[in-house]
Amino acid sequence: MPTRAARTRGVRVTDLARLAIAWAGSTVALIVTGALLPGFSATSWWAYAAVAAAAGIVGLVLRPALVEISARVGWLAVLLTALLGQALIMYLAIRLVPGIESTAWTAVAATWVSAVVGTLISWAATAGTDDGLITSLAGRARRQNPVTDPEIDGVLFVQLDGVPFPVLQWAVQSGAVPHIRRWLSSGEYTFREWTPQLPCTTPASQLGILHGTVDGVPAFRWYDRKLNRVLVANRPADARVIEEKHRTGQGLLCDDGVSISNLFTGDAPRSLLTMSRVEVRRGSAQTRRAFAWFFTSPNGFMRSLTRTVGELLKERWQARRQVKNDLDPRVRRDWTFALLRAVTNSLLRDLNTVLVAEELRRGTKSIYVDYVDYDEIAHHAGVFRPESLAALDGLDRTLGSLALLAASAPRRYRLVVLSDHGQSQGTPFADRYGQTLGGLCAELMHEHVQNVDASVEGLGRADSLAGDIASGRMAGKLAVRADEGLARAQQTSAPRETAEEPVVVLGSGNLGLVYVRGDRRRTLQGLDREWPALIPGLAGHPGVGFVAGIDDEGRAWAIGGGGRVNLASGGVEGDDPLAVFGSHAARVLERALMDPEAPDLYVNSAVDPVTNDVAAFEGLVGSHGGLGGWQDRAVLLGPADLMAGLPERIEGADELHRVLVAMLESCGQRPAMVFPR
Repeated sequence: MPTRAARTRGVRVTDLARLAIAWAGSTVALIVTGALLPGFSATSWWAYAAVAAAAGIVGLVLRPALVEISARVGWLAVLLTALLGQALIMYLAIRLVPGIESTAWTAVAATWVSAVVGTLISWAATAGTDDGLITSLAGRARRQNPVTDPEIDGVLFVQLDGVPFPVLQWAVQSGAVPHIRRWLSSGEYTFREWTPQLPCTTPASQLGILHGTVDGVPAFRWYDRKLNRVLVANRPADARVIEEKHRTGQGLLCDDGVSISNLFTGDAPRSLLTMSRVEVRRGSAQTRRAFAWFFTSPNGFMRSLTRTVGELLKERWQARRQVKNDLDPRVRRDWTFALLRAVTNSLLRDLNTVLVAEELRRGTKSIYVDYVDYDEIAHHAGVFRPESLAALDGLDRTLGSLALLAASAPRRYRLVVLSDHGQSQGTPFADRYGQTLGGLCAELMHEHVQNVDASVEGLGRADSLAGDIASGRMAGKLAVRADEGLARAQQTSAPRETAEEPVVVLGSGNLGLVYVRGDRRRTLQGLDREWPALIPGLAGHPGVGFVAGIDDEGRAWAIGGGGRVNLASGGVEGDDPLAVFGSHAARVLERALMDPEAPDLYVNSAVDPVTNDVAAFEGLVGSHGGLGGWQDRAVLLGPADLMAGLPERIEGADELHRVLVAMLESCGQRPAMVFPR
């Protein structure tokens, strides 16, 4: 291994080379701009080269002041800095260099044109990778403050949202994720799968991973009997209610940790883009500072803008291609999803990386960040479709970048990669059978039903981004607009006939929840007495694998079309409805049913034994929430020494929490604990 001094000399030589390349690229961009833009010209190409150099020097002096002002003033200053900051730098550079003809307005236009040209040059020079951004971040990382306890290793937890273990395993074997493949082949890292609880959703898994409990979260959204309303875990106000019920002060990140782009904080002293804190503190100066730095970097705003627009256009083309090729299963992919994909897979990914880089530079002991790229796309495209695998490739590049940035941090960092759940796919229930789960329940019960099955994960992520960047009055407006979008998505898909329907039916992937309004939970016998056709009708439907509830004695049952099983005793009457869902199905289902927040009935879709297809009760081709397929096969990857001695089976996010805490202990962050065998 080369010495640190040798590595430093190598880095400086590389930096000088990249600086020269950047200067040459900026000069070419200005020459092209002069040819394209009337009113902007120079006496010689040397004048353009001088402007490029002057812009770099002026930016070096002016950019820190612009960043700090933006962070303190708020989102409007960030936006103005993004739009006009580089123009101001360019205008000052033009005024300083003789031989350039330009007005103030042509200087602004020249900034944008040259930025576009510069972005194209940079893209070609880096083969479309993130090298330019990472080089800038690495330069900032070398301007670090020393930490008082460098002997303690830091841990960077990276959540690859919704990536199933079989998909990642295939990607490793095929060479589609070269960084992960290289780490595993070297023997320095190992990976394995873990089994999420029921429900297989981000709220339950993140609450378990970050706070050590999965209690009280029966799905992505559910009816709260005490509040008499639907709670949605990715609405900031609801996320705060959920976390406040379960926080103990001893979460995964309580020891000088930071939560980035998550639903919950893990008791971290600081949180950025974290849903449960957005409602408490609209606006984070640190987030705005990172945003302003990114946007005022050369080509930063244009890089983000062009990538976002490119992602939008790419999504519309890929959606049309699915239709043209008549792919099955598939769902309609509209402009709303296209916009959300563009934000989450371009802007949010870059911002997450910038925020993580800042925390690495500070030497924060534990960092937990969630990248949602794969999950967002797989929901609408499918788990193995080219666009989903391309997102996985992008995440692999991001992991490589984070490892590179961690190498320059003031303490050694251990990288742990995990997914919060897997994902299954199939034609949605409503598309396959011509009616929603709510419509089926209404037909069987002869009742008015509030059916809540719109997909809202992406909307919540957008709310988190808007809320944490913004501040003051504008933050409130942005938050209200995003929350109104979430609220509209919760409305029944059919016209309401009463002010408040007596029955609430919710879809959470291929897991349905049926509640009768009120402050008490209905038993199987109670439902039979009032609506005798409901349970037999649901259990016998070809799109339903089983329904589950508790009887008058408090025992949990799963009921299928040809039999039922007592989940506690294992006693089967007729055919076992859980036989096709795996040996763990009875355990995780019983645990979910014993939770006081559980619905009166869980309804799980059928699973095709040949294709592994499920039928989501939402309009999604890729889904997670219940049982069937790969949705309960999640990923855990980490350094071989930290992965040694783990329990043979990890079942439930609360059990994974204990595993991750043990890793922190191995790094010297907490007193050691011993796993029960």
